[in-house]
Amino acid sequence: MPETICLALTGASGMPYGLRLLECLLAANCRVQLLYSQVAQIVARQELGIELPARASEARSQLQERLHGLPGRLEVFGREEWFAPVASGSNPPDAMVVCPCSMGTLAAIAQGLANKLIERAADVVLKEGRKLILVPRETPLSTIHLENMLRLARAGAVILPPCPGWYHQPRRVEDLVDFVVARILDQLQVSHSLLPRWGDPAPER
Repeated sequence: MPETICLALTGASGMPYGLRLLECLLAANCRVQLLYSQVAQIVARQELGIELPARASEARSQLQERLHGLPGRLEVFGREEWFAPVASGSNPPDAMVVCPCSMGTLAAIAQGLANKLIERAADVVLKEGRKLILVPRETPLSTIHLENMLRLARAGAVILPPCPGWYHQPRRVEDLVDFVVARILDQLQVSHSLLPRWGDPAPER
């Protein structure tokens, strides 16, 4: 099981996926290196009513208070914190997830741009042969979007659109969120009990 996961939140709709994933990773005793873009702050406020401060230290304190009691270790890095471990191939995480992933971020990663810390971290993960998972939430998809995704898939990234299944008979929005987060955790080989496995008996409701 990976011990250190870099989680990046960008300015696409789908912030509930990212925050639930953060919670599950910490619950699994992972070390999480959290990055987030300026637009992600706006999306978090819009979708969850959460204020993500611009200062990394303030964001860490706020999130630790919100996720109190979880055994994992949370580290938060600012957008221009170029001495963060994720910025160098000498100290890469075991894996990285961009969730939600905006099309702008996806395009920048696909083109090898590294002008921002999130893009640089993704570039490091790819070049060091670690797992990169991108969770893009956009519809419909243009040819440009699809070509960028294909380019990244060929480079070794996992493209994981947040498309929840229905065979587990979801009854709440949270059930749909957990379906997607479970698929991400499976890719990371992080144990969880969010959903019954296909073919396993469903839990009593």
